[in-house]
Amino acid sequence: MNLLIRHARQLVTVAAQGKRTKIGREMRELGVIEDGSVLVRDGIIEWVGRDSDFQFEVNQETDILDATGKVVLPGFVDSHTHLVFAGSREDEFALRSEGRTYQQIADEGGGILSTVREVRKASKRELKKLADSRLDLMLRYGTTTVEIKTGYGLDVENEIKLLEVIHELEKEHMMTVVGTFLGAHAIPPEYSERNREYVQLLLDKMIPYVGTKHLAKFCDVFCEAGYFDTEESEKILTAGKKFGMRPKVHAEELGWTGGAELAAKVGAVSADHLEYVTASGVEALKRGGVIATLLPGVSFVLGHRYAPARKLIDAGVPVALATDFNPGSCMSFSMPMMMTIACTHMSMTPEEAITASTLNAAAALGLSDKVGSIEIGKEADIVVYDAGTYRYLPYHFGVNLVYKVIKRGTILEFE
Repeated sequence: MNLLIRHARQLVTVAAQGKRTKIGREMRELGVIEDGSVLVRDGIIEWVGRDSDFQFEVNQETDILDATGKVVLPGFVDSHTHLVFAGSREDEFALRSEGRTYQQIADEGGGILSTVREVRKASKRELKKLADSRLDLMLRYGTTTVEIKTGYGLDVENEIKLLEVIHELEKEHMMTVVGTFLGAHAIPPEYSERNREYVQLLLDKMIPYVGTKHLAKFCDVFCEAGYFDTEESEKILTAGKKFGMRPKVHAEELGWTGGAELAAKVGAVSADHLEYVTASGVEALKRGGVIATLLPGVSFVLGHRYAPARKLIDAGVPVALATDFNPGSCMSFSMPMMMTIACTHMSMTPEEAITASTLNAAAALGLSDKVGSIEIGKEADIVVYDAGTYRYLPYHFGVNLVYKVIKRGTILEFE
């Protein structure tokens, strides 16, 4: 399908000019075009510029979208979610409001293992239906690419069930879906006090099967005290690499573990969370070219400390933002809300938050050559907002300002 978007008050390109990510001061350079237009042919961006410079002939097969007075941005890339799950944990939310901590709830059988019980009971069909509807809602909020992790099965049968759901959604849904294997999310109850045996199960059975069947692009691990230490995490991620899965690391969320340094050591594409990252960890991330994926919604919900976004950006580490959408610590898939929290609690500018939610987030999935910016040759994942300037998005929080969502050049219609 051919499409011409015309007369955007602000066309925010986040132009990368061949770079995989933006770092430091570059994150504030959004490439804003006033009275901007975009021409799309067969789902690929063919031309970007001021409307007055547009000189192509437009035939009757080209749809024209008038964006007068509106803001146009690349579709958001949510590069860290746990979107396939069953059940709900609002009771835990209430307990935390009374002063119970995340770890106290987990120690009493809640937390991750609570969702594991629900996922194991649910059928593949039920999980897929739930996930499909969530993806539909995410599109409405301007997210056009999403990563989905497993980690709520924690045995061979149920981790494969989750991966099959993700794989089918990847093929069937309009959203671009990227799968991550997170069998190392927690120690399942049947392996309590037998951590080494569960790690061996991951190494001997789960990772070889997932890699051989090409069911996931990435292998992730929850590298935290009480979950998987750095030695176990390195074994798991190294095995994942052997079977074709690029490493990702849940690092320094609940305390310092050396997860950031591990991410650099194993060549991880991203280290996620980083609330307790140290100066040496920041340096390791920079040296290793690891993307720091920050998850402000989790800190907001749990009342935890926030990742030091300012230190990471100023040090030259590429920073991405994601929701960590999950039933326990962030039941929100709104990327604009994450930008608001990043601006108000993490000292990020609106410009940095936009770059972190588009181009850099795409790089955290190895996709910044295809999506994440509005540039010639990239897929036309574009969102039009009912706003006068791009800064209005994080400023007017808690509402959906999306006017139109365009996925690979197609204007999506929502019921």
